[in-house]
Amino acid sequence: MNTKKTYHFSRLKEQIATTFLASHAASSDIRAWKGDTITDFQEDLRSKTKGSISEKWFYTYMKNDTEKLPRIDMLNLLSTYVGFENWNDFVAKSEIEVEAELEVEPKTSSRKFSKLFWLVLLLPLLAFAIYSMYPTENTFTFCFTDADQREAITKIPLDIEVIRTNESSLYFKSDSLGCFSYTTSEKELKFVVKSPYHKTDTIVRHINSSSHKTVQLQTDDYALMLLYYANGNKEDWQKRRVQLDELIADNAQIYRVFPNTIGIEMYSKKEFINLLTIPTSSLKKMQILDKIYANEQIVKLKFTIQ
Repeated sequence: MNTKKTYHFSRLKEQIATTFLASHAASSDIRAWKGDTITDFQEDLRSKTKGSISEKWFYTYMKNDTEKLPRIDMLNLLSTYVGFENWNDFVAKSEIEVEAELEVEPKTSSRKFSKLFWLVLLLPLLAFAIYSMYPTENTFTFCFTDADQREAITKIPLDIEVIRTNESSLYFKSDSLGCFSYTTSEKELKFVVKSPYHKTDTIVRHINSSSHKTVQLQTDDYALMLLYYANGNKEDWQKRRVQLDELIADNAQIYRVFPNTIGIEMYSKKEFINLLTIPTSSLKKMQILDKIYANEQIVKLKFTIQ
């Protein structure tokens, strides 16, 4: 990726935070935004530009350092939000501002800017190299979201078992924001996360991983349906069916793969929703193999019943 463009995108995110803070209370660090703050930003963006972004997009590009820039239409949308005509307009004026700040002379501005730019990039790497030579404490932070609903899991605390080498496990629970933090001298963390209504998952993350902040958990539909049926909770059962109807595209391709055979079976959207909302032995043994999204809906899904 063009490193200079990455630098400009980081400056754009700073201006996005400044624009949002002019009318809202939030952290000046956009990476710290969560929950209601992200929702407020989505609404503010929509009111000023008539455009929108999803929460998943926000977590991918705004809260993390990505390997590639967003699509140009999204860059144009965000540039408009902070008062520019488009992304190219923002980049052009951003470079002018940087040169003015550095008081670069006209004939040598490009060369001096380039040298300073690379110096700024190399300094953090040098500092990290020196820092890594000394023992340090590493803090891992994770926030858990529902893989289907793309929302933070906050209604129930999650049980977290931190697995340690040659030592007994430690046990924690997620906080009211659906997050969990753990500090250790180790550079890698392994833990098991359990939920009454989500499938148990084992997570392994390295401290340098850019994807360690958000963990998606798959809904345990069997546990949910068993709860609704046992309590006669028709309202929540019906709400779950509505959620699934909105989540799955009408023309979604849904395949059941049979173990140890090459055969498959096609399911309609209605048939699959029925399968997910009745607590049968088949639902208990179901395993989702693959899901493909388009426009925030599932358009292709493969599953098996073991």
